[in-house]
Amino acid sequence: YITFLSTLPNFVVMAASDESELVKMINTSVDINDRPSAFRYARGNGLGITLPDISEKIEVGKGRIIQEGKKIALINFGARLNECKIAAQNLEKKGLSITIVDARFCKPLDENLMWQVARNHEILISIEEGSIGGFGSHLSKFLSDKSLLEKIKFRSMILPDLFIDQDTPEKMYEKAGLDSLSIANKIQETLNSNIVLAKNKNKIPS
Repeated sequence: YITFLSTLPNFVVMAASDESELVKMINTSVDINDRPSAFRYARGNGLGITLPDISEKIEVGKGRIIQEGKKIALINFGARLNECKIAAQNLEKKGLSITIVDARFCKPLDENLMWQVARNHEILISIEEGSIGGFGSHLSKFLSDKSLLEKIKFRSMILPDLFIDQDTPEKMYEKAGLDSLSIANKIQETLNSNIVLAKNKNKIPS
């Protein structure tokens, strides 16, 4: 549904990474009177984070940097943020320093933040609980328009185009390939693609 709404003109589309962000988005949506708005919240339990006051809001169209690293950036849209953190922590043990961004908004996209992240990293991977046509598609279009796709490796992690049997949220995300292990594997796979590309460049055509 959120993926569909992101295709409509002049729509504010948000996705909360945890229960605290959800409260802020609800508070923010009350003041959006000049256009339609929608926000997504995930099924299942929250993380146990202290809830903010009803007066706390966020600026429309502004994402946030969760942690700063080098070379690789994970751009989260929705409730996969904690899985991004777990993946980053596990990869730090292998010497990889990873930036994590919580986009918050699919529309309007935080173009300044996306520009900065793309200019300062070699690999960008977006993660969302949506299908083709959602946040990753909007981000890809922006990167393409700004000629940034020519300079970076971009991958988009989305829900697969198949029916997933009802189960616990954890099991369903695992089957969908959106858990921390899948995120870490996607990072390693993208890094290895750089190595393969470099090797192929050095091969003499037969």
